[in-house]
Amino acid sequence: MNLDKVYHASYILKDVIRKTDVIPAPSLNQDCNVFLKTENLQVTGSFKIRGAYYKISQLSAAEKSRGVIACSAGNHAQGVALAAQHSGIKATICLPDGAPISKVEATKSYGAEIVLVPGVYDDAYGRALKLKEEKGYTFIHPFDDEDVIAGQGTIGLEILNQIPNVDAIIVPIGGGGLISGIAYAVKTLNPKIKVYGVQAAGAPCMLNSIKDKKIEKLDEVSTIADGIAVKQPGNLTYTLCSKYVDGIVAVSDDEIAAAILQLIEKHKMIAEGAGAVPVAAVMFNKIPDLKGKNVCCVVSGGNIDVNILSRVINRGLQMSGRTTTLVIELTDKPGELVKVSQIIASCGANVTGVLHERANTGSKINDCNLRITMETKNAAHVSEIKKTLTAAGFKLIG
Repeated sequence: MNLDKVYHASYILKDVIRKTDVIPAPSLNQDCNVFLKTENLQVTGSFKIRGAYYKISQLSAAEKSRGVIACSAGNHAQGVALAAQHSGIKATICLPDGAPISKVEATKSYGAEIVLVPGVYDDAYGRALKLKEEKGYTFIHPFDDEDVIAGQGTIGLEILNQIPNVDAIIVPIGGGGLISGIAYAVKTLNPKIKVYGVQAAGAPCMLNSIKDKKIEKLDEVSTIADGIAVKQPGNLTYTLCSKYVDGIVAVSDDEIAAAILQLIEKHKMIAEGAGAVPVAAVMFNKIPDLKGKNVCCVVSGGNIDVNILSRVINRGLQMSGRTTTLVIELTDKPGELVKVSQIIASCGANVTGVLHERANTGSKINDCNLRITMETKNAAHVSEIKKTLTAAGFKLIG
């Protein structure tokens, strides 16, 4: 890698991509000055167009004539498909069969041939390599490639221009191409700036590899952040992360869901799971020493399936205490439900569902269970309701 390559990528991309805005996000964490680099608003809905387009622009005429093949969880697929369309060359893309429908359809819309592969990203990678050998295609790796990494590094150059006094940049990690490019560019120009990576707790391939000082492959991955559900980091990305990244943390799916919800509510922005992990890390104080600092979260993509989004919103509401379900043991006699309703109303919650069940075997014959779902303000509000019900003599069993 060299910095000239990153600047060259920036020049090649200037008429192709959007220089995405950086917006302040003061509500995400009161202890630091948070900014969002909105790559979810990039062409194709993610940063991946940067690396894919620059890589394809650097292919020889012979390499282009063979057509290109790529593997992807969805976003790299769209970047390669659009770049190939611009260059007038054939693109074949291997996608995991569980990739969001929106990503599959978007990739098709750019004229690529789609091959759905059972499993996760790594299975799609294996199929792409086989097809490359069989058909002679030119392979466009989603992260472990100098040109791809240089393309992603242009984000780092933009952040330095947009936030000259930035102290820390927080970046999602799947295979590591995005953070490798950003960290290399930023650290080369200003070594004092911290660069932190964030992975999903269900796919911590780079975190484990860096911790154990060797590349490791996960047996399985499981996360709502499909864009970073990668079992093994790249050789080049592992080397660059080892040298330039200051730390890597993990966030849970519940924390990711809460971050997606926060971005929707407070900033009117749609982020996919992978794009929201830096926000989750800041919201839940996963990264030390950010107090009083200028912090930039790279919201890497916004290509989330609408069906998944509805489930994520519900999970985010639960995680942030905006909705809750309580199970209350009642004596089955007139007036008990009224008392519970009055307490909940006095606390300012809104009941959205009630299920009245006879008690199970082992309970008193005249007992019943009241399962009540309500809209609440936050976790503290839920705690207040529980305390008020308990103080009134009601027994909470769930």
